Amino acid sequence: MSIATAPRRLLQSQPMTDTAVNVSPRPAAPREDAPRAETADAPPVLATRDLSLWYGSQQVLDRVSLAVARHQVTAVIGPSGCGKSSFLRTLNRMNDMVSTLRIEGAVLYEGVDLYDRRVDPVAVRRRIGMLFQKPNPFPKSIYDNLAFALRVNGRRGPLHDDVERALRAAALWDEVKDKLHASALELSGGQQQRLCLARALVNEPETLLMDEPCSALDPIATSKIEELIYHLKQQYTVVMVTHNMQQAARVSDTTAFLWMGRLVEIGRTQDLFTNPREKLTEDYVTGRFG
Repeated sequence: MSIATAPRRLLQSQPMTDTAVNVSPRPAAPREDAPRAETADAPPVLATRDLSLWYGSQQVLDRVSLAVARHQVTAVIGPSGCGKSSFLRTLNRMNDMVSTLRIEGAVLYEGVDLYDRRVDPVAVRRRIGMLFQKPNPFPKSIYDNLAFALRVNGRRGPLHDDVERALRAAALWDEVKDKLHASALELSGGQQQRLCLARALVNEPETLLMDEPCSALDPIATSKIEELIYHLKQQYTVVMVTHNMQQAARVSDTTAFLWMGRLVEIGRTQDLFTNPREKLTEDYVTGRFG
């Protein structure tokens, strides 16, 4: 899918009327002290502009502005409750059906505001896939976990090649090729998470969101997922939330530090961990709090 088709494929002809999200018609006033990612030659794939988010009266994000570069891994770190997962779910409208949700600001994908009422949220999630914290395979066969995801998105006819492609991309094919019709629930935890990754990749998204993808895995399974993340950026743009700072340092190109709903600092991962600009960032990455 070419970049030029992004606005046409994300926008519908009629306004959306079945979404529960409450979007402010005006962006919030920008924070003068808000950190910004360095401007790159190429436009970002994803960008937020002064993004604020509330659940009812509780504000979770406060004017967060950052840019996500194409074919890079961007890690979002911060203490528990700082808004990392809420931020991630906002990037592909996974929070839409939370009735108390309200947002201000903008989330831009290839220059299209994802919260424009003409945008089709199903098309958004097709192009921006997601891998969740805990493995959540369907109670179906390994094959049907992926075939179901294809059929839901309108695919018909033979699906074996697509299933194999996705399992290979998730480095799982060699382990399951002789038992594709066995229950996915018989797989180990690490295998189940790679199956869920294959399910996220089978419809060929352009961007992949990962919410603590290794927190429920043992060290061996974690190392396999991390190796996959490193290789996936050759084809996909990856945004990953993690509480594990060592993991962020190992696999990401850019790291953003959130604290109490605010973006404190964003920059090259090596720079942020070895020479942070902000004292709060230094205190967090050196373990003084969090």
